[in-house]
Amino acid sequence: MESRRSGDGPHGHGYPDRARAAYRWLADKQLGDGSWFNYYQGDQVKDARLDTNVCAYVAAGLYHYLFATGDVDFCVELWPVVERAIDFVLRYQHRDGTIAWSLDPLGKRESYALLTGSSSIFHSLRCAVALGERLDVDKPSWELAAGRLGHAVANHPGAFAPKNEFAMDWYYPIFSGALVGATGMKRIDDGWERHVMDGYGVRCVSTSDWVTAAETAECVLALDALGLSSRALDLFSYTRRHRRGDGAYWTGIAYPSEVTFPDRETTSYTVSAIILAADALTSSSPAAGLFRHDSLPVPIDLAEPGCPLALVNAR
Repeated sequence: MESRRSGDGPHGHGYPDRARAAYRWLADKQLGDGSWFNYYQGDQVKDARLDTNVCAYVAAGLYHYLFATGDVDFCVELWPVVERAIDFVLRYQHRDGTIAWSLDPLGKRESYALLTGSSSIFHSLRCAVALGERLDVDKPSWELAAGRLGHAVANHPGAFAPKNEFAMDWYYPIFSGALVGATGMKRIDDGWERHVMDGYGVRCVSTSDWVTAAETAECVLALDALGLSSRALDLFSYTRRHRRGDGAYWTGIAYPSEVTFPDRETTSYTVSAIILAADALTSSSPAAGLFRHDSLPVPIDLAEPGCPLALVNAR
Protein backbone atom coordinates (compact mmCIF):
# COMPACT_ATOMS: atom_id res chain seq x y z
CA MET A 1 0.00 0.00 0.00
CA GLU A 2 1.25 3.47 -0.89
CA SER A 3 2.33 5.56 2.08
CA ARG A 4 3.11 9.22 2.55
CA ARG A 5 4.00 11.29 5.58
CA SER A 6 1.12 13.30 6.99
CA GLY A 7 1.61 17.02 6.51
CA ASP A 8 1.27 19.77 4.01
CA GLY A 9 0.04 18.95 0.52
CA PRO A 10 2.22 18.71 -2.58
CA HIS A 11 2.10 22.48 -3.05
CA GLY A 12 2.82 23.31 0.60
CA HIS A 13 -0.38 25.29 1.24
CA GLY A 14 -3.66 24.79 3.02
CA TYR A 15 -4.63 23.77 6.53
CA PRO A 16 -4.11 20.00 6.70
CA ASP A 17 -3.86 19.93 10.50
CA ARG A 18 -7.28 21.58 10.80
CA ALA A 19 -8.72 19.28 8.17
CA ARG A 20 -7.51 16.22 10.07
CA ALA A 21 -8.94 17.64 13.30
CA ALA A 22 -12.33 18.06 11.60
CA TYR A 23 -12.35 14.46 10.36
CA ARG A 24 -11.32 13.18 13.79
CA TRP A 25 -14.21 15.15 15.27
CA LEU A 26 -16.48 13.33 12.83
CA ALA A 27 -14.97 10.02 13.86
CA ASP A 28 -15.60 10.86 17.51
CA LYS A 29 -19.22 11.88 16.88
CA GLN A 30 -20.16 9.03 14.54
CA LEU A 31 -23.06 7.02 15.93
CA GLY A 32 -22.94 3.27 16.31
CA ASP A 33 -24.93 2.68 13.10
CA GLY A 34 -22.49 4.80 11.05
CA SER A 35 -24.57 7.97 10.91
CA TRP A 36 -24.39 11.50 12.27
CA PHE A 37 -27.13 13.82 13.42
CA ASN A 38 -28.08 16.52 10.96
CA TYR A 39 -26.79 19.58 12.85
CA TYR A 40 -24.50 20.20 15.77
CA GLN A 41 -23.63 23.42 17.58
CA GLY A 42 -20.29 22.73 19.17
CA ASP A 43 -20.79 19.27 20.64
CA GLN A 44 -24.52 19.75 21.17
CA VAL A 45 -27.05 18.17 18.81
CA LYS A 46 -29.33 20.82 17.29
CA ASP A 47 -31.23 18.60 14.82
CA ALA A 48 -31.50 14.88 15.51
CA ARG A 49 -32.66 13.94 12.01
CA LEU A 50 -30.34 11.53 10.14
CA ASP A 51 -29.86 12.71 6.55
CA THR A 52 -28.42 10.03 4.25
CA ASN A 53 -26.81 12.59 1.96
CA VAL A 54 -25.06 14.27 4.89
CA CYS A 55 -23.74 10.93 6.13
CA ALA A 56 -22.45 9.84 2.71
CA TYR A 57 -20.57 13.07 2.09
CA VAL A 58 -17.69 12.09 4.37
CA ALA A 59 -16.46 9.88 1.49
CA ALA A 60 -16.34 12.79 -0.98
CA GLY A 61 -14.63 14.95 1.60
CA LEU A 62 -11.94 12.44 2.47
CA TYR A 63 -11.27 11.63 -1.18
CA HIS A 64 -10.87 15.37 -1.82
CA TYR A 65 -8.45 15.51 1.13
CA LEU A 66 -6.43 12.67 -0.37
CA PHE A 67 -6.12 14.48 -3.70
CA ALA A 68 -5.18 17.75 -2.03
CA THR A 69 -2.56 16.32 0.33
CA GLY A 70 -1.52 12.87 -0.87
CA ASP A 71 -1.83 11.76 2.77
CA VAL A 72 -2.71 8.10 2.35
CA ASP A 73 -1.87 7.22 5.96
CA PHE A 74 -4.60 9.47 7.33
CA CYS A 75 -7.12 8.04 4.87
CA VAL A 76 -6.26 4.57 6.16
CA GLU A 77 -6.96 5.81 9.69
CA LEU A 78 -10.35 7.27 8.64
CA TRP A 79 -11.38 4.45 6.29
CA PRO A 80 -13.49 2.64 8.95
CA VAL A 81 -15.49 5.86 9.41
CA VAL A 82 -16.23 6.02 5.68
CA GLU A 83 -17.07 2.32 5.56
CA ARG A 84 -19.59 2.56 8.41
CA ALA A 85 -21.16 5.71 6.92
CA ILE A 86 -21.64 4.25 3.44
CA ASP A 87 -23.00 0.98 4.82
CA PHE A 88 -25.51 3.02 6.87
CA VAL A 89 -26.66 4.94 3.80
CA LEU A 90 -27.08 1.87 1.63
CA ARG A 91 -29.43 0.27 4.15
CA TYR A 92 -31.99 2.76 2.88
CA GLN A 93 -31.68 2.15 -0.86
CA HIS A 94 -35.05 1.38 -2.41
CA ARG A 95 -35.78 -1.33 -4.95
CA ASP A 96 -35.79 1.28 -7.73
CA GLY A 97 -32.25 2.38 -6.86
CA THR A 98 -33.20 5.63 -5.13
CA ILE A 99 -32.26 6.28 -1.50
CA ALA A 100 -34.60 7.48 1.25
CA TRP A 101 -33.55 10.97 2.16
CA SER A 102 -33.66 10.76 5.97
CA LEU A 103 -34.81 9.26 9.23
CA ASP A 104 -36.73 11.47 11.62
CA PRO A 105 -35.52 11.99 15.23
CA LEU A 106 -37.51 8.93 16.31
CA GLY A 107 -35.77 6.76 13.74
CA LYS A 108 -38.68 6.53 11.29
CA ARG A 109 -37.57 6.35 7.65
CA GLU A 110 -39.02 8.96 5.30
CA SER A 111 -40.70 7.07 2.49
CA TYR A 112 -39.55 9.24 -0.41
CA ALA A 113 -36.24 10.09 -2.06
CA LEU A 114 -34.94 13.52 -3.06
CA LEU A 115 -33.24 14.07 -6.41
CA THR A 116 -30.64 16.45 -4.97
CA GLY A 117 -29.81 14.17 -2.05
CA SER A 118 -29.62 11.03 -4.18
CA SER A 119 -27.47 12.82 -6.77
CA SER A 120 -25.03 13.85 -4.05
CA ILE A 121 -24.98 10.32 -2.65
CA PHE A 122 -24.19 9.01 -6.14
CA HIS A 123 -21.09 11.22 -6.25
CA SER A 124 -20.13 10.22 -2.71
CA LEU A 125 -20.47 6.53 -3.57
CA ARG A 126 -18.16 6.97 -6.55
CA CYS A 127 -15.67 8.75 -4.28
CA ALA A 128 -15.96 5.96 -1.71
CA VAL A 129 -15.26 3.29 -4.33
CA ALA A 130 -12.29 5.25 -5.71
CA LEU A 131 -10.92 5.87 -2.21
CA GLY A 132 -11.19 2.16 -1.47
CA GLU A 133 -9.26 1.36 -4.64
CA ARG A 134 -6.46 3.71 -3.54
CA LEU A 135 -6.35 1.83 -0.23
CA ASP A 136 -6.46 -1.60 -1.90
CA VAL A 137 -9.99 -2.29 -0.68
CA ASP A 138 -12.54 -3.53 -3.22
CA LYS A 139 -16.19 -2.68 -2.66
CA PRO A 140 -18.16 -4.25 -5.55
CA SER A 141 -21.46 -3.94 -3.67
CA TRP A 142 -20.92 -0.17 -3.47
CA GLU A 143 -20.23 -0.03 -7.20
CA LEU A 144 -23.48 -1.87 -7.91
CA ALA A 145 -25.41 0.40 -5.57
CA ALA A 146 -23.92 3.45 -7.31
CA GLY A 147 -24.87 2.00 -10.70
CA ARG A 148 -28.48 1.53 -9.61
CA LEU A 149 -28.65 5.00 -8.06
CA GLY A 150 -27.00 6.75 -11.00
CA HIS A 151 -29.42 5.09 -13.41
CA ALA A 152 -32.38 6.32 -11.36
CA VAL A 153 -31.03 9.88 -11.19
CA ALA A 154 -30.31 10.03 -14.92
CA ASN A 155 -33.38 8.26 -16.23
CA HIS A 156 -36.24 8.26 -13.73
CA PRO A 157 -36.97 11.76 -12.38
CA GLY A 158 -40.47 10.62 -11.47
CA ALA A 159 -39.00 8.32 -8.81
CA PHE A 160 -38.15 11.37 -6.69
CA ALA A 161 -40.31 13.80 -4.74
CA PRO A 162 -41.28 16.70 -7.04
CA LYS A 163 -39.05 19.65 -6.12
CA ASN A 164 -38.54 21.16 -9.57
CA GLU A 165 -38.67 24.72 -8.27
CA PHE A 166 -35.40 24.23 -6.38
CA ALA A 167 -32.23 25.03 -8.32
CA MET A 168 -30.34 22.14 -6.77
CA ASP A 169 -32.72 19.66 -8.38
CA TRP A 170 -31.82 21.29 -11.70
CA TYR A 171 -28.02 21.14 -11.60
CA TYR A 172 -27.20 18.39 -9.07
CA PRO A 173 -27.66 15.50 -11.51
CA ILE A 174 -24.88 17.16 -13.57
CA PHE A 175 -22.84 18.26 -10.55
CA SER A 176 -22.81 14.64 -9.35
CA GLY A 177 -21.82 13.14 -12.71
CA ALA A 178 -25.06 11.25 -13.33
CA LEU A 179 -25.84 13.40 -16.38
CA VAL A 180 -23.00 14.16 -18.77
CA GLY A 181 -22.45 15.32 -22.34
CA ALA A 182 -25.39 16.32 -24.51
CA THR A 183 -27.96 15.24 -21.91
CA GLY A 184 -26.36 17.44 -19.29
CA MET A 185 -26.10 20.35 -21.74
CA LYS A 186 -29.80 20.08 -22.53
CA ARG A 187 -30.71 20.10 -18.85
CA ILE A 188 -28.63 23.22 -18.25
CA ASP A 189 -30.17 25.03 -21.21
CA ASP A 190 -33.73 23.98 -20.37
CA GLY A 191 -33.49 25.36 -16.81
CA TRP A 192 -31.22 28.37 -17.29
CA GLU A 193 -33.79 31.12 -17.68
CA ARG A 194 -35.90 29.72 -14.83
CA HIS A 195 -33.09 29.39 -12.30
CA VAL A 196 -30.50 32.05 -13.17
CA MET A 197 -30.82 35.81 -12.73
CA ASP A 198 -28.46 37.19 -15.35
CA GLY A 199 -25.80 39.31 -13.66
CA TYR A 200 -26.81 38.18 -10.16
CA GLY A 201 -26.52 34.41 -9.80
CA VAL A 202 -28.64 31.31 -9.16
CA ARG A 203 -32.02 31.57 -7.49
CA CYS A 204 -32.43 29.10 -4.63
CA VAL A 205 -36.07 28.68 -5.66
CA SER A 206 -37.28 29.58 -9.13
CA THR A 207 -40.36 31.34 -7.74
CA SER A 208 -38.32 33.91 -5.80
CA ASP A 209 -35.56 36.36 -6.75
CA TRP A 210 -33.41 35.25 -3.84
CA VAL A 211 -29.89 34.43 -5.02
CA THR A 212 -27.48 32.35 -2.94
CA ALA A 213 -23.72 32.35 -3.40
CA ALA A 214 -23.35 28.65 -2.55
CA GLU A 215 -25.81 27.46 -5.19
CA THR A 216 -24.28 29.83 -7.72
CA ALA A 217 -20.84 28.32 -7.00
CA GLU A 218 -22.16 24.75 -7.19
CA CYS A 219 -23.77 25.52 -10.54
CA VAL A 220 -20.36 26.83 -11.66
CA LEU A 221 -18.97 23.38 -10.87
CA ALA A 222 -21.74 21.75 -12.91
CA LEU A 223 -20.95 24.00 -15.88
CA ASP A 224 -17.24 23.26 -15.51
CA ALA A 225 -17.98 19.53 -15.50
CA LEU A 226 -19.67 19.96 -18.89
CA GLY A 227 -16.69 21.87 -20.26
CA LEU A 228 -18.60 25.16 -20.35
CA SER A 229 -15.65 27.14 -19.00
CA SER A 230 -16.58 30.59 -20.28
CA ARG A 231 -20.13 30.29 -19.01
CA ALA A 232 -18.82 29.03 -15.67
CA LEU A 233 -16.45 31.99 -15.31
CA ASP A 234 -19.24 34.46 -16.05
CA LEU A 235 -21.51 32.87 -13.46
CA PHE A 236 -18.72 32.74 -10.89
CA SER A 237 -18.12 36.47 -11.32
CA TYR A 238 -21.64 37.13 -10.02
CA THR A 239 -20.65 35.85 -6.57
CA ARG A 240 -18.63 39.05 -6.03
CA ARG A 241 -21.87 40.74 -5.01
CA HIS A 242 -21.91 38.48 -1.94
CA ARG A 243 -18.28 39.01 -0.89
CA ARG A 244 -17.60 41.10 2.20
CA GLY A 245 -14.43 43.03 2.87
CA ASP A 246 -13.23 40.42 5.36
CA GLY A 247 -13.49 37.60 2.80
CA ALA A 248 -16.76 36.13 4.09
CA TYR A 249 -19.80 35.79 1.80
CA TRP A 250 -23.40 36.67 2.47
CA THR A 251 -25.49 33.50 2.29
CA GLY A 252 -28.12 35.11 0.10
CA ILE A 253 -29.32 38.40 -1.35
CA ALA A 254 -32.97 39.15 -2.16
CA TYR A 255 -33.79 41.36 -5.14
CA PRO A 256 -34.84 43.99 -6.09
CA SER A 257 -34.42 45.32 -2.53
CA GLU A 258 -30.85 43.93 -2.37
CA VAL A 259 -31.13 42.94 1.28
CA THR A 260 -29.27 40.00 2.76
CA PHE A 261 -31.37 36.98 3.64
CA PRO A 262 -31.11 35.45 6.15
CA ASP A 263 -30.36 38.85 7.65
CA ARG A 264 -26.59 39.51 7.57
CA GLU A 265 -25.86 35.76 7.64
CA THR A 266 -22.52 34.39 6.48
CA THR A 267 -21.79 30.66 6.47
CA SER A 268 -18.74 28.44 6.21
CA TYR A 269 -20.48 26.21 3.65
CA THR A 270 -20.92 29.22 1.37
CA VAL A 271 -17.21 30.05 1.48
CA SER A 272 -16.38 26.37 0.95
CA ALA A 273 -18.48 26.24 -2.22
CA ILE A 274 -16.77 29.39 -3.51
CA ILE A 275 -13.32 27.89 -2.85
CA LEU A 276 -14.22 24.63 -4.62
CA ALA A 277 -15.50 26.53 -7.65
CA ALA A 278 -12.46 28.81 -7.77
CA ASP A 279 -10.16 25.80 -7.56
CA ALA A 280 -11.97 24.04 -10.39
CA LEU A 281 -11.77 27.11 -12.63
CA THR A 282 -8.09 27.78 -11.92
CA SER A 283 -6.78 24.24 -11.32
CA SER A 284 -4.92 25.59 -8.31
CA SER A 285 -4.81 22.30 -6.39
CA PRO A 286 -4.48 18.61 -7.28
CA ALA A 287 -8.12 18.22 -6.20
CA ALA A 288 -9.44 20.70 -8.78
CA GLY A 289 -10.97 18.02 -11.00
CA LEU A 290 -13.00 16.18 -8.37
CA PHE A 291 -16.32 17.57 -9.60
CA ARG A 292 -15.17 17.36 -13.22
CA HIS A 293 -15.27 13.61 -12.60
CA ASP A 294 -12.05 12.91 -14.48
CA SER A 295 -10.54 11.63 -11.22
CA LEU A 296 -13.31 9.07 -10.67
CA PRO A 297 -13.88 5.71 -12.38
CA VAL A 298 -16.57 5.68 -15.05
CA PRO A 299 -19.74 4.49 -13.28
CA ILE A 300 -21.78 1.55 -14.43
CA ASP A 301 -25.37 2.08 -15.58
CA LEU A 302 -27.41 -0.56 -13.78
CA ALA A 303 -31.13 -0.57 -14.50
CA GLU A 304 -33.51 -2.32 -12.14
CA PRO A 305 -35.21 -5.51 -13.40
CA GLY A 306 -38.30 -4.54 -15.37
CA CYS A 307 -37.04 -1.03 -16.11
CA PRO A 308 -38.61 0.07 -19.42
CA LEU A 309 -35.28 1.45 -20.63
CA ALA A 310 -33.54 -1.84 -19.93
CA LEU A 311 -36.24 -3.77 -21.81
CA VAL A 312 -35.94 -1.44 -24.84
CA ASN A 313 -32.13 -1.68 -24.86
CA ALA A 314 -32.27 -5.46 -24.65
CA ARG A 315 -34.28 -5.76 -27.88
